[in-house]
Amino acid sequence: MKQIKNLKRGILLFLLALLIVWPFLFQSKYLLHILILIFIWSYVTTVWSYMGRFGLVSLGHGAFFGIGVYTTAILFNLHHVSPWLGMFVGGLVAAAIAVVLGYGCFKFGVIGHYFAIATLVLSEISTLVIIALRDALQTGGRLGLTIRSVGTSPLYLQFDNKMYFYFLALALLLLALFIWKKIDESKAQMALKAVGEDEEAALSLGIDVVKYKTAVFALSAFLTAVGGTVYVQFTMFADPTTCTGVGLSLGIVFKAIIGGMYTLWGPTIGSLLIVILEEYTRLFLGSAYVSYSHIIYGLLIIVLIRFLPKGLHGTVSEIFQGRRKREAKTLLAGRQLAENRD
Repeated sequence: MKQIKNLKRGILLFLLALLIVWPFLFQSKYLLHILILIFIWSYVTTVWSYMGRFGLVSLGHGAFFGIGVYTTAILFNLHHVSPWLGMFVGGLVAAAIAVVLGYGCFKFGVIGHYFAIATLVLSEISTLVIIALRDALQTGGRLGLTIRSVGTSPLYLQFDNKMYFYFLALALLLLALFIWKKIDESKAQMALKAVGEDEEAALSLGIDVVKYKTAVFALSAFLTAVGGTVYVQFTMFADPTTCTGVGLSLGIVFKAIIGGMYTLWGPTIGSLLIVILEEYTRLFLGSAYVSYSHIIYGLLIIVLIRFLPKGLHGTVSEIFQGRRKREAKTLLAGRQLAENRD
């Protein structure tokens, strides 16, 4: 078992080292662009899975992502506020909304599918608000909003080389994975696991269900808004279709389900597959067939829910764990038989 852990650690360190030197070894701007998108969506999907893995299905993270996008963009375009500050303002606004919505839902027993619907409504409201504030806050409405260019300025998160966004997005993903591990090592993990399995039983054990669920919802919302800031500074453009709303929310959920929301690397694998699929259809099938990627991963969702409910990474991990357990049982049985003979 120790050898397997050391092997896993060695592979992860090798992959991390490869990712760090990749931009220096390969000069393809297109590949760098794709990797940045993979890192950003892997990060967002991972922070969504903080909730999803414990049975708290939110369909409103598109709203939190959009809050990060538009808060940063409006503060910068209208008031010259640095995106580094706008990032935290947007995160705090998203967390505050999550606390209000989450506390209200969890306090009065709005759970399961009802909670998912409540967050879905939040996603749709976010789109309508952005469109309605087209003139008041210059959101651009359905036409979108372009970030004002100031040239190369690290203070305003604008660079002449995508490599800076590459390392920033990679750092965010590593941060999300680190927080995942810290949640697993905390008391909150056992409490949230108990809530996910049987909320009534968790209440009977004295677990403050409302506190833990609201806290993880607020944390996930804050980090999602931070991801929105990095995304909009990278693309320099925002519109309600791609940066907020129901479509974005469902896209995050689909990525988590495909990869496996219950495992550390599942959201990253799901995001990797979806981004590559979307780019493939865009490049090789043309703009007329871009929507085909959504049809394909919609079919993948149906197949996975039916045959691989724990996602690709979750199912593969379960198979290997089962094999190791069988091997361990066989080895133990062999030792016991040898001892009995002696």
